[in-house]
Amino acid sequence: MLKRINWNDLNPRERQDALRRPALSEVPERAQRVAEIIKEVRVDGDAAVFMLTEELDGASLKSLEVDNNTIERAWAGLDSSLRSAMTNAADRITKFHKLQKPVEIQFDTGDGTALRRKPVPISRVGLYVPAGSAPLPSTVLMTAIPAKIAGCPLIVLAAPPGRDGEIASSILAAARLCGVDRVFRIGGAQAIAAMAYGTETVPKTDKIFGPGSAWVAEAKRQVAQDPEGAVADMPAGPSEVMVVVDNNSDPVFAAADLLSQAEHGADSQAVLVALDEKIAAEVDAELGRQVVELPRRTIAAESLSKSVAVLVRTEDAAIEVIESYAPEHLLLQTARPRELADRVSSAGSVFIGRYSPEAAGDYAAGTNHVLPTYGAARAVSGLGVESFMRWISFQESTREGLEAMADSIEELAKCEGLEGHRRAVAVRRGAKNEAVA
Repeated sequence: MLKRINWNDLNPRERQDALRRPALSEVPERAQRVAEIIKEVRVDGDAAVFMLTEELDGASLKSLEVDNNTIERAWAGLDSSLRSAMTNAADRITKFHKLQKPVEIQFDTGDGTALRRKPVPISRVGLYVPAGSAPLPSTVLMTAIPAKIAGCPLIVLAAPPGRDGEIASSILAAARLCGVDRVFRIGGAQAIAAMAYGTETVPKTDKIFGPGSAWVAEAKRQVAQDPEGAVADMPAGPSEVMVVVDNNSDPVFAAADLLSQAEHGADSQAVLVALDEKIAAEVDAELGRQVVELPRRTIAAESLSKSVAVLVRTEDAAIEVIESYAPEHLLLQTARPRELADRVSSAGSVFIGRYSPEAAGDYAAGTNHVLPTYGAARAVSGLGVESFMRWISFQESTREGLEAMADSIEELAKCEGLEGHRRAVAVRRGAKNEAVA
């Protein structure tokens, strides 16, 4: 099922082309319509959101905000097994993310200057939770828990309503479990606009997190470019997975992992990296057997039709493929997966060994599943507590402290032609500097 590529037969340009992701579709009409939606929400506020929700989602709302009683009923009515699973996952995510909270840094230069760098939570954050073909309570856990640990004073959540005008109860229950402050029945670009600029009901937020459709991604891009809008969490593209196997791997496991990502969407990409031709053929056969058993088999099959199997001869070559592609999810199922993992520097999240499926990271292992895609893992981290914080630096000098660095400041200022900078120091040094005597 997978297009097979022999890495050793390719020159550098051909290798680059072999791993090239499908181009993200740029639809001018979509960008224009999103801009119109954003403008409508900015001008007409709640009224525009009500109108757009009816027009685009087919839901006639009586109110935008979900009241506390509705949220409590969603939690109380949650199936006991789902409540237990959600609570267990939240506990593991919380424990791991608490370890990520940054601490203040202090430094005394020893010559009269004290420096420090203080982590501060973002004041107002917006979380977007898509619905699509199914509700995603796991996205609530992955975004709200680190926001809460960071200490964000206001956590706002928006999720698209169904035709009945209500958000899925599992999303509401997860919001209650994680301590989300306010929940709104808004989806799509209008939800991003409402959280970026605020309306009569929806508070303006400073940064927006969470995955979504192409419309949501475009809205996040546009509001992030506006200084009056809101910062977006990270670049977003289709989901992807890379699975590395050798002759010690279980082809059943590897195929299942490739399919677990392929079923996300027709544009999702699954990449197999095989150190053995026989295991590549076995995984491919398993894909054919397993895909027909999936309810979303049509989507998964279309995804696989655009995916590849890369044959390599050595672990060095496997690392080269990994670093060239920089996958969102990287699964290492070789004989020495830990040794291979230690050499990886470009991946969103790494799953080590045959009993570490990508699905564990999506739900309950404790790591975060909001990860960089489309090669952004070369420079962007997955979501964590620090994503909900920013740093402020402080410096305090005595007269002696300023004197200790004054010559350096003045020389650098003169080099850069910034006389005002030089004078700001010179006036403090007194009459001994003839330029300001």
